[in-house]
Amino acid sequence: MQNFISLEQIDLAAQAIRKQISTLRKPVVGIILGSGLNDLADSVQQAVRIPYSNLPNFPVSTVHGHAGRFVIGELEGKPVLVMQGRIHYYEGYTMGQITLPIRVMQRLGIPSLIVTNAAGGVHPDFNPGDVMLITDQLNLMGMSGLNPLMGPNLDEIGTRFPDMSQAYDRTYADLARKVAKENNVVLREGVYAGLSGPSFESPADLRFLRLSGADAVGMSTVPEVIVARHGNMRVLGLSGISNKANLDGSTITTHEEVIEAGKVITPRVEKIIRGVLRSL
Repeated sequence: MQNFISLEQIDLAAQAIRKQISTLRKPVVGIILGSGLNDLADSVQQAVRIPYSNLPNFPVSTVHGHAGRFVIGELEGKPVLVMQGRIHYYEGYTMGQITLPIRVMQRLGIPSLIVTNAAGGVHPDFNPGDVMLITDQLNLMGMSGLNPLMGPNLDEIGTRFPDMSQAYDRTYADLARKVAKENNVVLREGVYAGLSGPSFESPADLRFLRLSGADAVGMSTVPEVIVARHGNMRVLGLSGISNKANLDGSTITTHEEVIEAGKVITPRVEKIIRGVLRSL
């Protein structure tokens, strides 16, 4: 299987979207909704909905809780492109395929990305229902050779060796802190560790992650942010803490638990996203 996506493939998908949203304002913010967080997309006004399956060369989301479509329109007066469900590496796709949506956003001229996910709380003080501002990330997938930038560099989009010292935009982070405070949302902060999944972490995995500085762990986001930064997009990251780390093996984690926690997390994440959009 070809491990990388060509500029021609990216542009074919971008062109197909462009044709369907020609009457709308050009999106300026991309938003990725993680597991259990799909409801925000239903609030998009003047919405055009495009299933991933309708786009050329596009991977299709197969996971429960991920609707698998773009919702394009306006939210808080800002033109947005929302991914209602993402594509994961564990579904059998390549790193190039799971980050294709980010490439398409870049070719559509979208400068900013808000990325959300459901994550396991590794920090001992984090509880299900908490929202965590992502301040940095651990690219454990990339450290083992699964970096989405491997293969021919897309010089038209970014440099061969992009800097990741500020993967998450500090001005956007300050906006999120301000909005959370104004809306009485407790906002945790920390480092998100990205693993390939789909198995949940063992107690030994989680103890290792905690020692390595991780505060939350999940199966997405990191490759998307790397590709976003390669194209110089500004990124805000939010994790919804869906379950508490099982450091001693005394509890069992399920995907159903993750989806259920999303019902509590979604209104909190939505308040922050809406407030940030209003401030942009």
